[in-house]
Amino acid sequence: MANKAKNNYLGSLGADIPAAVVVFLVALPLCLGIALGSGAPLFSGLIGGIVGGIVIGTLSGSQLSVSGPAAGLTAIVVVAIGRLQIFEAFLVAVVIGGVIQVILGYVKAGILGDYIPSSVIKGMLAAIGLILILKQFPHLVGYDKDYQGDETFVQGDGENTFSGFFSAMKHLVPAAIPIGIVAILIQLLWDKVLIKKGRLFKLIPSPLIVVLAGVAINEVLKVSYPEWAIKQSHLVNIPVADSAAEFVKFFTFPDFKHLSNFAVWSTAFTIAIVASLETLLNIEASDELDPYKRVTPTNRELKAQGVGNIVSGLIGGLPLTSVIVRTSANVNSGGRTKMSTIIHGCLLLLSVAFIPALLNKIPLSALAGILIYTGYKLAKPSIFKSLFKKGLDQFLPFVITIVAILLTDLLIGILIGCCAGLFFVMRSNFQSAVFVVNDDNKYLFRLRKDVSFLNKPIIKRKLEKVPENAYVMVDCSRADFIDKDVMGVVEDFMKHAPLKNIKVELKQSSFEKQPTGAVV
Repeated sequence: MANKAKNNYLGSLGADIPAAVVVFLVALPLCLGIALGSGAPLFSGLIGGIVGGIVIGTLSGSQLSVSGPAAGLTAIVVVAIGRLQIFEAFLVAVVIGGVIQVILGYVKAGILGDYIPSSVIKGMLAAIGLILILKQFPHLVGYDKDYQGDETFVQGDGENTFSGFFSAMKHLVPAAIPIGIVAILIQLLWDKVLIKKGRLFKLIPSPLIVVLAGVAINEVLKVSYPEWAIKQSHLVNIPVADSAAEFVKFFTFPDFKHLSNFAVWSTAFTIAIVASLETLLNIEASDELDPYKRVTPTNRELKAQGVGNIVSGLIGGLPLTSVIVRTSANVNSGGRTKMSTIIHGCLLLLSVAFIPALLNKIPLSALAGILIYTGYKLAKPSIFKSLFKKGLDQFLPFVITIVAILLTDLLIGILIGCCAGLFFVMRSNFQSAVFVVNDDNKYLFRLRKDVSFLNKPIIKRKLEKVPENAYVMVDCSRADFIDKDVMGVVEDFMKHAPLKNIKVELKQSSFEKQPTGAVV
């Protein structure tokens, strides 16, 4: 019954609608920015956001994950469009990639996400938070050379994450700075003070007030001090149609005569694999953020993502994945069920269809303020402190993941983080699988849990350090599994132990055929 309460869609609308507004405001510039960075039509990014919200939101088993065009696919899209030359051919690859994802869901490939250490997932979330702060700061002060939503270290404008941050200090837009500062202050005031004053402040999302304040400040400047007003290049830029017929022309359809092109198929497989991996990572992070700790069925998620990519490709949209920036904005804004995701998709559709001119008045610095505040929530100092208290085996993979993502990109950083996590898991297993006690030249070697061939060097080294005239008990009774190579090391030691006048007793596990308590 409790779980049903958490997924009560109608009863949760009071929380989901404000969260949907926030996600909509976050998704809008990211959809446009990723399309721009991908070299695709701007409207293709908006189509992706709409499909990610409505289609994937409806089919997904996740209550909080938000899907849309992702920065992690930008480089793949740029290369693919350049290679295929024809956008309609690229859309065929997106559709095929979606079909492959559906197949991956049916063959239960979603289990891969379960093998990612929690410390790495926490590192990914903190890294995304830091990236938001570093990448959005230039937009906050009016420097828009790099596109909105870029997450890679090396930027397309020749800068990197850190140099772009400092270059922005040389290209300040005076009106953008106060709007950005006001944006952050409004959210702080809302969360720390006003939200505690009454229910009204809980129902109205602070990012909506941020956007309204940003538009109002700039419109006042246009009238009173036009030379100080923010120029169109630093405002949202949605394509505006003069009629319904022109709006329909924004949609592009795949040309399936390119099915015989090998480059289309190789692009499709690349999109399917990368999009699936990024989705599984973000789903794990989404479940980590979920205050109710609900578990998303990953195979169903792959199928939902596949259908979403099929629909997106069929109507001219970019490839889609679960996106952690939008998901974290959803969680931090109080979203409870998938209705917030679906409503955000509907808001995107309605706004680009009916009020694009109004949306084009929104300063990017106001939206940057929203994203920077979201980044702060993901990378708060308390998160670092809590991981540090858990020990180095948790803290170091966490930090390594953060650094790796900051200096590369999401997927490469996660791979490096997983390698670091695997190292500490193996190290922990080495320490716990072999327990050695020494008392007055008497040694107890206790093998516990699973003793794999990876433990062989440690056991061999410790046995060889046993001095002459010692007594050794090798206790295997508590081990669930012992690799034959390990037993070979023990048997070899028993054979040459008499040469050092060492007495060895072997206590074997109950499943062994040989008698226990043998003395050499």
